[in-house]
Amino acid sequence: MSTASRLPLRCWAEIDLAVLERNLHLIRASLPPHMRYVAVVKADAYGHGLHQTAARLMHAGADLFAVANLAEAAALREIGPGWPVLLLSPLLPEEDRHVLDYDVAVTVSSADEVARLDAAAGAAGRSLTIHLKIDTGMGRLGVWHEEAPALYEKIRAATHLRLAGVFTHFCSPDDDAAFTAEQRRRFLAALHACKGIDLGALFVHADNSAGLETIEVAGPFNAVRVGLLQFGVLPHAGSLLSQVKAEPVFSFRTRVGLVKSLPAGTGVSYGRTHTLKRATTVAILTAGYGDGLPRAASNRGHVLIRGRRCPILGRVTMDQTIVDVTDVPGVVPGDEAVLVGRQQGAQIDLAEFSRWADTIPWETLCSVTKRVPRLYRTSLGL
Repeated sequence: MSTASRLPLRCWAEIDLAVLERNLHLIRASLPPHMRYVAVVKADAYGHGLHQTAARLMHAGADLFAVANLAEAAALREIGPGWPVLLLSPLLPEEDRHVLDYDVAVTVSSADEVARLDAAAGAAGRSLTIHLKIDTGMGRLGVWHEEAPALYEKIRAATHLRLAGVFTHFCSPDDDAAFTAEQRRRFLAALHACKGIDLGALFVHADNSAGLETIEVAGPFNAVRVGLLQFGVLPHAGSLLSQVKAEPVFSFRTRVGLVKSLPAGTGVSYGRTHTLKRATTVAILTAGYGDGLPRAASNRGHVLIRGRRCPILGRVTMDQTIVDVTDVPGVVPGDEAVLVGRQQGAQIDLAEFSRWADTIPWETLCSVTKRVPRLYRTSLGL
């Protein structure tokens, strides 16, 4: 153990793996029995830590894992050899020859990719698993839905490719139900036009965390991609989270480094964007935007100290943040300050924290920096 690892923590994130496993079971119980669970763990499992969270999700019974790139797939292979893995992003041409080393499924969107991957697999004397992605209106990856049957025929003709799934991605499931329904219609029409396709033998998936409330239980759909929801965060203010009782897995905490008194009229932090209207007791927190507390939360956000909300004063700086603790008696250096999470019955949730930064929970989780240690809780504690 290094000397640094034994030092007291100034800022840290807590990840409750027991809650993560419980969330998976609750989400699965809310879905039709035939639905398979695709655990999306890209971007270091949304900042929660890929190795620890994926291992727990494997233990909990996820059916397939989805990652963004080959490096993430390689990391998953160190945890669970043989576990089904899907790459959601396109391969770079120079990665083609490496993908066969990791036994993963590749997302295919174009005839060029089909030709490249078939050639790479043939050169290696092996077969490669692929999922066909169909663009139904997102405008990102995927073959345009009207052109999907032609690409499917090229896949059928490929000697070394094995089709294991077909999917699409909804662009506005949380705020445009009509267009989501149209995307679903386009997807089903494209599948119907793929002559001879055996949907019963494939992963057929369209819904992710944001789209589960409108999930299509009939038809060919037999899998869902679950990302943010398994971590206890609903992407929008809907009802699914309350239905499944999923709980937040992540909390974000720091400490009070200094407590001091300042007179009325004092300007606070860089640019003096806040001027004290009264004599004020301030606490200087040992975290700033270098840790993931966004600068946009300046003069907008709050933290919890001793179960009370304390407003952020002035600009958040790289390593320190100033908060008003005038109305919270007894605050001393070393006290815990909660940036996201619960304390003594009070709570700041990730959605609220993200609104202060004019962003979304996905970005918030991915913005907690590498210098913030992740502490992993199990049912037995840390």
